[in-house]
Amino acid sequence: MALEMRERCEQCESAVLPPDSAARICSHECTFCVPCSDAMHDICPNCGGELVARPRRVS
Repeated sequence: MALEMRERCEQCESAVLPPDSAARICSHECTFCVPCSDAMHDICPNCGGELVARPRRVS
């Protein structure tokens, strides 16, 4: 099962997140840009889970 590589930050909705860029995800695959994740202290606002670095895919 592969991660769903979402292309936009769920918080600001303006950050574009290509598969090879830095992003943060929780165990439910909620996806955020690094600045939004930092502002939320690496806690997912949707599920309360920890936000960690999303693995990057080389295109």
